Amino acid sequence: MRTIYSCIFYFLTPLMLFKLWLRGRKAPAYRQRIGERFGFASKVSDNPPLWVHAVSVGECVAIAPVLKQLMTLYPQLTILVTTSTPTGADRVAKLFAEYNQLWHQYCPYDQPGSVARFLRAHKPLGLLIVETELWPNMLAQCHGKNIPVLLANARMSDKSARGYAKVAGLTAQMLQHLDLLVAQYTSDGERFLNLGLDAKKLLISGSIKFDLQIAENTLPQATELRRQIGSRPVLILGSSHNTEELGVLELLADLWQQFADLLLIIVPRHPERFSEVAELAQKYSKHVVRRSSGQFDPQCQIYIGDTMGELSMLYAVADLTIVGGSFVAVGGQSPLEPASVAKGVLMGPQQYNFSVICPQLEAAQGMLSCSDYRQLLKQLQRLLAEPERMQEMGLRAEKYFLSQRGATTILLQQIQSVLLKK
Repeated sequence: MRTIYSCIFYFLTPLMLFKLWLRGRKAPAYRQRIGERFGFASKVSDNPPLWVHAVSVGECVAIAPVLKQLMTLYPQLTILVTTSTPTGADRVAKLFAEYNQLWHQYCPYDQPGSVARFLRAHKPLGLLIVETELWPNMLAQCHGKNIPVLLANARMSDKSARGYAKVAGLTAQMLQHLDLLVAQYTSDGERFLNLGLDAKKLLISGSIKFDLQIAENTLPQATELRRQIGSRPVLILGSSHNTEELGVLELLADLWQQFADLLLIIVPRHPERFSEVAELAQKYSKHVVRRSSGQFDPQCQIYIGDTMGELSMLYAVADLTIVGGSFVAVGGQSPLEPASVAKGVLMGPQQYNFSVICPQLEAAQGMLSCSDYRQLLKQLQRLLAEPERMQEMGLRAEKYFLSQRGATTILLQQIQSVLLKK
């Protein structure tokens, strides 16, 4: 089965390169360091590194507290972080700028040759995979070279489980190659067991995303921007996907009729869409300002967050948040970022990426679910008219967030035991 999979992967290589070229039209970084994606990577250290794979921004942010603690405990430890996206690479550079023993490269494509070249170059101590990035050749070759593999903060939705079940043999083989799987919740663990994971290799820890560390400059920057904005109500649509901006922009006429000085902040999920979203916003208002301009116009009605690494800061500026990825079929982005800065959360019906967290946050009265944009409008009109209720909703979201911390300590112990043999 893995041989067939590998042949298909090789066959698709020209299409993958073409996709990189296309994405590079808006995000030039996709056309850079392509050799790394095929395992042609320079050795980063004479010491075998701990390999950490975090596919993109969310995974990098989630694992950052763990890696910083590891480097404090083991100053001589070299860590090699791989990502699949330039945005992930950029976040690694910013998160770990002061750590000389941590390096970044792009993850090799899951082709036998690419993975083999990567492993020959680095000879890693072990592999830490963040969340559910399961690649057959990566896992098989690590297993064949006795490189221990730990899958951290693992989650498995019903939808994903059905997908993996369609290739049950290949999935079971991948899970057998893991040394330990640390799942977020019991429901995630049960799905992994049903797919073939050995129960002895399963540990439930909770989500490390609750141990999110807010950067020191986040709140001061938010306070300064809020000073420029003034006392007017501020709504943010964060981590938005295609069509979600349009869906919220269409509500503005009704919202401005009731709240004439309302400011909408939009932060698109993907940087290559920044200009596209700014142009769309200009169809709804003449007063659109981009964060990258470095200026804020008091007449601004729509503010585009087109910079990297400032989502938490912009959430902190707002009075109420809409979390993107929840009105399109991608399962929702994280509601924990706004909760961590004491902001109430509104989300659409697509929440399967956070199928445990969202109901718990809603039960804690820190979040409201909306079935569609019409219901979203009703909730916005009700909440924006009651500032005290918005504030209380934010405080309840923060209280829930703080009550769930601690998974990082459990994961750190397992990394030391399974991967570092300490």
